[in-house]
Order: sequence, then structure tokens, then C-alpha cells
Amino acid sequence: MAKGIDFIINVNTGTEGVPVWTKVAGQRGGSLSRGADTFDRTSKDSDGWLENEVGFKNWELSSEGLLVETDAGYTALEDAFMNDEKVKVQMVTAGGNKYEGFAIITDFPVDVPYDDLATYSITLLGDGALNKITA
Repeated sequence: MAKGIDFIINVNTGTEGVPVWTKVAGQRGGSLSRGADTFDRTSKDSDGWLENEVGFKNWELSSEGLLVETDAGYTALEDAFMNDEKVKVQMVTAGGNKYEGFAIITDFPVDVPYDDLATYSITLLGDGALNKITA
């Protein structure tokens, strides 16, 4: 059985064509959401049942963790957000499978409570295909 602690989110900090996967420090939790639109193909021949076809797929990756401002992974995400750039991200599962693709950062709040550690959260909206690389 997989444990959440064994899932890691990486960001590509390499140059174009030469990926360098850098773990984002301070991670606590994360979520990979995948979905698909559908097209209704119901007709009078459907015998009273809705019939559907798969349409466009979508994906989103979100994470939260402790804020480590000097971390290369965090810095790469922050730079991409500030400069309106897409980032290549990767989620590595406990079994070693990898899900990766380009994404746009749509939400990137930092929480700085008076009596606790500073944290960040991030939402990355997939831009194009999410590729699965099997371990």
C-alpha cells in the first residue's frame, strides 16, 4: 500500500531539451487530479439510456508545504509564476511511476501565521498532455 510521504513533486530546472528534475523542498501534501469532458451521443436508438463519448482530457497538480525560500525547486516555481512562464512538473509515485507535463501556475499563496511556520500552496493547471512513465 502506498503512503503519501512516498510521493514527490519535482520541477524541471534544466535548460531547454536537457531536463534536470529538482524536488520542491518542504512538501507535505499533494494531489493529482485527472478528468475528461464527455460528448452526449444519445439518440432515439439509445433505449432510454444516455450514451457518451470521451472528449478532451485535463489535469491539475496541487501541493502544499513548508516555505523554504532558498530552495531551487521553490525558486523555479516562483520565478515561473512571476514571469508568466509554463513549467514542466513531475509527480513521482511510491512505486516509481512518473506523471509529467507542462503546466501554468494558477494559484500560489504563501501563509505566514504569527505563531506557526510559514507555508506555501500551489496549483498547476496542465497545459497539454500528462505523460505517464512506468517504473
